[in-house]
Formats: sequence, structure tokens, C-alpha cells
Amino acid sequence: MPVAKGSTIDPARTRAAVIDAAAPLLYDRGIDGVGVAELCTRLGISKETLYRHFGTKDGLVHAVLEARSDRVIAWLTAAAAAAGADPADRLAAVFGALGEWYLEPDFRGCAMINAATQHYDPEVRTITARHLDRCLALFTDIAVRAGSPAPDDLGRRLLILMEGATAVAAHRGPDHVHEQACAAALSLLNTAAPAHHD
Repeated sequence: MPVAKGSTIDPARTRAAVIDAAAPLLYDRGIDGVGVAELCTRLGISKETLYRHFGTKDGLVHAVLEARSDRVIAWLTAAAAAAGADPADRLAAVFGALGEWYLEPDFRGCAMINAATQHYDPEVRTITARHLDRCLALFTDIAVRAGSPAPDDLGRRLLILMEGATAVAAHRGPDHVHEQACAAALSLLNTAAPAHHD
């Protein structure tokens, strides 16, 4: 980022600012949709700055995906926690948050899945798998709270519903997608976790 004359450069702040600025561009255009020269021009940085902080464009992509995963997990976890102790309320809150995201004008689907399918890179695939594991942990926690006898299995089913809903909303439009996915998720929760009714 441009630095005013006489200012002190804070490497951590510069790195964070580049990640924040690059994230929407890479999400909108795709990892391979923006070359290094255009990326640097759009971000207002030199190639030297990019390479100094990230090593390569792939290094920047990895940092952007890691930061996005952190934000998404924090957002979904907070939505679940704010819904209270009831597991069905927590599950509905997660899908409600997703529904709001699907309606945003810049919604393009799951950034992690997009990245892993657009651009073959073992590290991107690793980051994507780690992100899905974190989402799985959130759903498995809800399954445990509901008293499911097989919380890992139920968590996986809920994760599949979430990712499927996100793909459908991105490619077919968001109309009623989160409501339908939420209804299916709650049905799974009620069927697989009879202790929820106690």
C-alpha cells in the first residue's frame, strides 16, 4: 500500500491490508482471473511488495484463503452461539446466516471450494480441507448437543447440506435455498437425535 513520506512501515499491517484488499478481487474474478501485474495495480502495491510479504502470488492466495476461513468460522460460530443452547436453534441460526450471505450482491459461492476447483495447488486443497474440517467441527458440536448417537456422521450430513446449498445458491440463485436446506438439516437433526426432544 502507498505509504506517506516520513511514515513508518509496519510489515504486519501492510500484509494485513494487502490480504484485505486482495480478498474481494480474487473472490470475484477467481484465482487465475487476475495476473500478478493487474493484481499489484489494483491493490496499489509494487511486485516487490507482494513478493516481500508473500513470496509469490500463490503465497498471497494462501494467506487470503486462510484469513477468509478464519472470518467464516468466527462468523458461523458466533451465529450459533448467539442462538442460545438449543441445538435446533443453533442449526437454524447457521443456515439463517448463510441465507443472508447468499443474498449479498457479491456472493459467488464458497471461496474455498472455488479456489480448489479453479486452480490445482496442493496447498490450496489443504487449506480447503482444513476449512471444511472446521465447518464439520461446528456441525458435529451441534449434533453432540442434540444427543446424537452418531454425531460425526450427522455432522458430515449437515456439512454436505451446507456446501450443497451454497453451490445451488451460487449457480441457480438464492431463492428459498437456505430455507429448504435448513428444513432438511432440522429434519436430519430430529431424526438422528431423538434426545433433542427430551
